[in-house]
Amino acid sequence: MNPVAALKQTLRHQDGLWPNLAVLAYILCTYLGGWLLMAQEGWLLPILGVLSCAHGMIIAAYLIHDCAHNALFRKVEHNAMLGKVLNWVAGGCYGTYEDLRYKHMRHHVDNADTIAFDYRAWLKAHPKVEKLVFALEWMYVPAVEYMMHAVLMAGPFLGYGSRKLRTRTVMVMVTRLGGLALLSLWSIKAVALYFLAYAVVMTVLRFFDAFQHNYEIIAILDDAEAALPNKGNRDYEEENTYTNPVSRRWPWLNLLILNFCYHNAHHAKPTLPWYKLPKQHLAMYGDMKAKSLPLLLQLRSYHRYRLQAVHAETYGQVAVPDAIRDGKAVPVYGLSFLTAF
Repeated sequence: MNPVAALKQTLRHQDGLWPNLAVLAYILCTYLGGWLLMAQEGWLLPILGVLSCAHGMIIAAYLIHDCAHNALFRKVEHNAMLGKVLNWVAGGCYGTYEDLRYKHMRHHVDNADTIAFDYRAWLKAHPKVEKLVFALEWMYVPAVEYMMHAVLMAGPFLGYGSRKLRTRTVMVMVTRLGGLALLSLWSIKAVALYFLAYAVVMTVLRFFDAFQHNYEIIAILDDAEAALPNKGNRDYEEENTYTNPVSRRWPWLNLLILNFCYHNAHHAKPTLPWYKLPKQHLAMYGDMKAKSLPLLLQLRSYHRYRLQAVHAETYGQVAVPDAIRDGKAVPVYGLSFLTAF
């Protein structure tokens, strides 16, 4: 059997070889190319490098999501192997892929956003930090996401996650910081711009998470037996899930976020890979406008309510399409699938 045929045999979907090879090649080229561009003189090429590196990490993050659903390979362990590698590229490696996947599966099964660390309650108990977070969020700095990633790094030492992960967490931090230190000997400018690229990543991931559900946020992630009111309720899931495309007129633009925006189609068939979601959406609704939120209206609400979003737990009591249309939909922060708490 030739290598191509052998690789096809490992795939969950036989038509997935070339789409997935293409997206992996794209991640590799944009991520490494971005680093090379960020080290160049002047500012035009470095800024292009920031966008390139950021987009490579964004696509890697969304491909992790497919791996978590075992949408790429037949075997769970093959999806996990790729997911772990991509997690290093996307910067979520301080938490384990297994914990990341567990939290996300709870989201699908519970029809709720189950969390372990309630940052909203923590901020209210620490008003000085809360003021700083509000100031940064006013300046469009994704401070809540920075805080969640900090908890991801410190979690095993603070009672979130297993104490057994402490050694692993230290080793990851040493490896990441050591790698950045070595890279700074090559180009301190590229390292500084990498942090800007990562801010772009967190902002984009947060934005496209912020309007996809109107689920209840419940701090019971560590309780697998908790009784939840909407667990397994498919009607509730459909009613409180929304599709938020980059473009409804030019659907190919949704590839900019690896079709993650087709969220109703994804929840209907979670093991469908990214390249099959547009067709599934059309099969369910007939056109792109059905069950979808226009991008410009999302941006309007995101801008208007970016501070209220710090403590928001739902979009409000009215239907999200109506709230978006009226400019009253409050985004919800801290729900990225890259943070396992």
